[in-house]
Order: sequence, then structure tokens, then C-alpha cells
Amino acid sequence: MIAIIDYGVGNLFSLCSSLKFIGINAVITGEKAVIDRCDKMILPGVGAFADAADKLHFEGLGEFVAREAESGKPLLGVCLGMQLLFEKSFEFGEHRGLGLLKGAVMPIKPRIPGDYKIPHIGWNALRFPHGERSALFRYINEGDHVYFVHSYHAELCEEYIIATAEYGSDLTAAVAKDHIYGTQFHPEKSGETGLNILRAFAEI
Repeated sequence: MIAIIDYGVGNLFSLCSSLKFIGINAVITGEKAVIDRCDKMILPGVGAFADAADKLHFEGLGEFVAREAESGKPLLGVCLGMQLLFEKSFEFGEHRGLGLLKGAVMPIKPRIPGDYKIPHIGWNALRFPHGERSALFRYINEGDHVYFVHSYHAELCEEYIIATAEYGSDLTAAVAKDHIYGTQFHPEKSGETGLNILRAFAEI
């Protein structure tokens, strides 16, 4: 069973529907006891980092999720959920994340040409650094397209990057450290490619 963490922010039902479509049991929950009984966790998220972090840290839910991950339970952060895995974000100030991964969430604006639109919205091909394929991508190929909606991305985290996407510059598309994974894109909105990524996570 996969716990989709409910802290008031994210595409909860889209993720749950995608998992059920491929035959994977999932539950939407913010209850620690239920999360504890599940085999894996997905941390979704949309919107502003500061607001999401405040909600996630409310009543210690974020700290509980971090402890579960540090104990060995697989965790997948999606979009803002991926950004929350890092130490901090500089989205409208400086805000604390879960600190499971070293690095910081920074605006993409300084990295891309001035005529590129922000937020970055649309389908982009995944590139695997050095041609290596993460276990999260076992059912997809380099060059497969996924769907992004973001204005910020992770930096100072080269050791964790398992995929990038080109949008005027190489942007962090996915990260991994042991059993902790993150995708800046939305697998639940990425068609068959996204379903195959969720399928692979369920098998980790």
C-alpha cells in the first residue's frame, strides 16, 4: 500500500487514480498511524513552498514523514513535493524544507533565456546524466516526454540528479538518494510514461 500524504496541498486524487489505474493500492491520508502501516509514501504538492512547508510541518507531519524515509521506507516527492525534500527554498524568501537531500530550490529565471516563459509549462524530454538509468526509470527510455509546471527547481544537488530537462538550459527534472526519489514533473499528468514511472516506484 502506498500512502499519498495529505497535508492540504497537491494533486491527491489524480495521483491516487493513476495508481489504481495500474493496479496499485493507494490511500490518501494525513494520519501518522496509517502512513506507518503503508509500505511506501508519495509526497505531492502544488503552489507556494512556504505555505506548503508550514502545512507539512503542522503537528509534526513533515518530521514524521522524514523519519519514515530515513528509516528505509521509499518516498517519492512530486513537483513541489520534490522541492520540499531539500534543505531550503528561496521562493519569496528563505524557507526550511525537510532536509532529506542537500541542496536548495532556486528560481529558473536566471538560468533560462529572457524570452522563455515562466512558469515553464509543457512537455519536455528527459535526459539521463552520463546515460545512467535510475530504477525509477526502468520502464521508460531517455528522450521520453513528461509534463512540467514550475518556476523553481533544485540546484546544488548534482550528486542526486537522475534526470534533467532542457528549457533554454538544463534544469533538474528528477533526483534520487537511496530509496528517496523526487520528480519535478508530474507523473500523474504524463500519460503512459508517467504511469510507468509510478509502476517502477511501486516495485522499489
